[in-house]
Amino acid sequence: MQMEPATFAAYAYPVPPGGAEPPSPYDPTDAVYTAARDLCANGGRNGNNLQGAVYTYNHSDTYVTQVLALAQTYGQSNADVVAAGTAGGIAADWALAQVGTPYIWGGETPGVGFDCSGLVQAAYAAAGVRLPRTAQEQYDTGTLLPPGTPLLPGDLVFFGSGPGSVTHVGLVVGPGQMVDAPHVGAQVRVEAFPNTVGSAWGSDLVVGFTRPSP
Repeated sequence: MQMEPATFAAYAYPVPPGGAEPPSPYDPTDAVYTAARDLCANGGRNGNNLQGAVYTYNHSDTYVTQVLALAQTYGQSNADVVAAGTAGGIAADWALAQVGTPYIWGGETPGVGFDCSGLVQAAYAAAGVRLPRTAQEQYDTGTLLPPGTPLLPGDLVFFGSGPGSVTHVGLVVGPGQMVDAPHVGAQVRVEAFPNTVGSAWGSDLVVGFTRPSP
């Protein structure tokens, strides 16, 4: 959704429901609607030529392949089941809009950078829910979901070596899929995770799941 100022200005109006006034490329709602208008204007309307539309946005075959593959993962993750108006649904939608933002340790600013817990805190702030700043604090203050509870968009998944050593958090967007800010040198992205507490995820374990609420 990142756009040059002139391109953003060409497609920013009319201001969508919930958008900023005046429109801002750093507002997730404005950015999504503007990018959609750009893609439609360049051949992507009704899905007719998405490849050509994305190529017009960025003249790179590699970029086109990556974007279309990511779009496919969204479809496979059932992200469309996000319940509009729920805190978890709003947080999940907001976090998905940050995909591509650089990882910055201590980052908590849209369009600039996030770390894992900064992304989660900002996503829930957009939904009107206040969360602590670090992954360990978010785990400690949350109510753990009982084993076997079906996960919903917006649920939090925590990783580390144990309950007292939580080092990472992701935000569930669909079955087995989360959005997170993974590590230095990476960007906010959607990736898979195991649904069972105690399962290995890289060098860490799944420590637990919580469901923040207002």
